[in-house]
Amino acid sequence: MFRRNWIIIAASTLICLFMGGAISVLAKPTYRSETQLFVAIQSSGTVQELAQGNTFSQARVQSYVQTVDSPIVLQPAIDALGLDTTAQELASKVKATTDVNTVLINIAVEDTSPVQAAAIAQAVANSMIKAVDSLETPKNGGASPVSLSVIKPATAPSAPFAPNTRVNLLLGVVVGLGLGVGIAVLRSTLDNRVRGEADLRRITDLPMLGGITFDQDATRKPLLTQAAHQSPRAESFRQLRTNLQFANVGGKSNSVLMTSSLPGEGKTTTATNLAIALAQSGQSVCLIDADLRRPMVNDYLGLDRNAGLTTALLGAADVNDLLQAWGDDNLYVLASGQIPPNPSELLGSQAMAALLAELERAFDVVIIDAPPLLPVTDAAVLSPHVGGVVVVVGSHKLRSQDLEKSLTALEMVGANVFGVVMNRLPAKGPDAYTYGYYNLDETPTHGAKSKGRKSDDMPLSGHGRQTDDRGRAADTAAPRPASSFPSERVNHTH
Repeated sequence: MFRRNWIIIAASTLICLFMGGAISVLAKPTYRSETQLFVAIQSSGTVQELAQGNTFSQARVQSYVQTVDSPIVLQPAIDALGLDTTAQELASKVKATTDVNTVLINIAVEDTSPVQAAAIAQAVANSMIKAVDSLETPKNGGASPVSLSVIKPATAPSAPFAPNTRVNLLLGVVVGLGLGVGIAVLRSTLDNRVRGEADLRRITDLPMLGGITFDQDATRKPLLTQAAHQSPRAESFRQLRTNLQFANVGGKSNSVLMTSSLPGEGKTTTATNLAIALAQSGQSVCLIDADLRRPMVNDYLGLDRNAGLTTALLGAADVNDLLQAWGDDNLYVLASGQIPPNPSELLGSQAMAALLAELERAFDVVIIDAPPLLPVTDAAVLSPHVGGVVVVVGSHKLRSQDLEKSLTALEMVGANVFGVVMNRLPAKGPDAYTYGYYNLDETPTHGAKSKGRKSDDMPLSGHGRQTDDRGRAADTAAPRPASSFPSERVNHTH
């Protein structure tokens, strides 16, 4: 929590520290002058009488302290100094205290002028002496049994009493730190977004198959073949490829359905790049765009989607004629085809199950890009027909309750969930999945050739097809013969 919110905590501390310093600079200096009075009993009797007198004086001191801010004491001081103020206004500047078990009265006066503070303190002390003498004098005549005397005269202070810059700065740090921590705790309590593996572990025990590091260039160059070979993003998909193979050890089916909870979490780019990574490892891969509501695979790879999955499901064409080869590896793509009015019914039909079975026999791996789970039921309907499901989670985008609903939906249909892929993870910080081992600055050399690429910005799509930086095919592309599939030809008998 502190690592995620350290900027807020630091900013709050610095702001309050600055405010403390500003108050110290802008506040008008206040000076404080003090004087001290001694209360004595005018008696020269025995020791016992002196002890009784001392107890009497201690008891009376508390009463004298309460009379310091009264008009009977303050008004004579005002008249003596000729101050243009009232006794009530002057009382706010005067403070009297006494120590326990003593006969000492401390009088402190605060004022913007050091000389006037000392003068007021001395005048109040003198007025206090006269007031107590008047109050303690017997009505039937005689001398007062109590006498007050000044033992510490008031002096003009050389330095202001307030503002205390050191205290203000320290208070600013403490308040700012406390405020920042409070905001961090409140934010962590209210924010239920899935940010990293730690948040994922609080929701599910499913294995985390991989974490895809966020890359600023991913929007412009989303394909794996467009990234530097040793970049963290490229290595993330290779790690996902390896972990997925371990997750499906002993599986009866080699088809994997890629889905997410909500749109925009990166399921299509993850499915496409996973298919490319599998093909680069030497396997024959078929990528199916089963998102019959918002198909995007054809946009990333630069392929035609007018004929594809829906065409095959309706029996309008043989699947051998619909598969489109992409790149120099054994990667074939079955585009979505025309968008139908009933996607859920088509994906859950027996024709779809039979088509998947045929493609699984023809290819080593079948990757299916399915719609999100929460907006529509397409992925849940299709999941029982595949070997396993991989849920893509967009870091800092998806909320925990949405992920819980998605996993519950898959559980209700009996889907075999391989695990979760965290997408858009930060490269640094508490939620980072990679640790900067790979060279972040490595970029492909201009003119160099790699698998699936003709040049740095011109990937190959199909047989000798040039594409732009998003993989869109040129109009001069020549279709690859259907007879050149990596394994037995698919017999489409719907």
